[in-house]
Amino acid sequence: MKESQFKITALQRIFRFVAFLLIGISGVIAGAQSSFAADYPTRPIKIVVPFGAGGLTDIVARLVAERLSKDAGWKVIVENKTGAGGNIGATEVARSKPDGYTLLMGSIGTNASNPFIYKHMPYDPKKDFAPITLAATGTLLLVMNPSLPIHSTGELIEYAKQHPGQLSYGSGGMGASQHLAGELLKSMAGIDIQHVPYKGLAPAIPDLLAGRIGLTFDMATALPYVKEGKLRAIAVANPKRSQALPDVPTIAESGVPGYAASAWYGFFAPAGTPTGIVQLLNEKISDILKQEDIRARLMAMGAEPAVSTPEQLASFVEEESEKWGKVLKGLNLQLD
Repeated sequence: MKESQFKITALQRIFRFVAFLLIGISGVIAGAQSSFAADYPTRPIKIVVPFGAGGLTDIVARLVAERLSKDAGWKVIVENKTGAGGNIGATEVARSKPDGYTLLMGSIGTNASNPFIYKHMPYDPKKDFAPITLAATGTLLLVMNPSLPIHSTGELIEYAKQHPGQLSYGSGGMGASQHLAGELLKSMAGIDIQHVPYKGLAPAIPDLLAGRIGLTFDMATALPYVKEGKLRAIAVANPKRSQALPDVPTIAESGVPGYAASAWYGFFAPAGTPTGIVQLLNEKISDILKQEDIRARLMAMGAEPAVSTPEQLASFVEEESEKWGKVLKGLNLQLD
């Protein structure tokens, strides 16, 4: 055998051995993950909600937790961990052991827009989480305290221009969907209204009812008060009208063409969580969100149930990050 042929044969054997070795390792890892998923869960699962109780982020998490406990027999608890526009709760999950026992009820702020608002992020939304599934999209309803002489988007813009800086709007925190909706309206309409952040949207509603702030963007928490006449529905921030309030126009069709803002909620695990566990969680949560009573409860609050694969959620987050990154860079809203 020639020396060159011997070298080729030896290399082929080495490559073949390495290939078999890699296949074997992959099989062991896959088997270990499958075994891990088969035994999961053996203790309580915690869903961290990075905003206060009562908002739609919290409501979606608790609906799923309740049904997981009932249908799957799992013990699931929800913990509200507020502060820094959701960054405190999200950081806790990002730094947790990737074993499927600590999950994040993420949203547009924690997983898409916050890096464009906070200069020093304690986590990387793209690298530090394993997407599980999208859970719901939420309607952002522009609601006012009825004491204000405002009944439409056009009247709001006119009033704000006549009284610059005197109107204020509440949000669930810096980077929350309500905050983004307000800043986008200010930018596109050329008006000056003051932002008042809260630790979740629920605490903002009493101030809105009392007239301490003039408006906010929310459906789930505000809708009962709209029906009672205690708050006034002006317009819908989403691209389409809401099925819950079909007579209320969108902001885009009320004088601000091209305007569109909405909320969304999804489940995330720490990066490195075994694929088998992520897939199991995806299947269980998706099954719950497809149940008619759960869908009805969410839609009554202006939310649209939405499920996805982990890969689809990752792509969706990337798209949202790009969209709001362009908007927020132009608004210069960065905080330390």
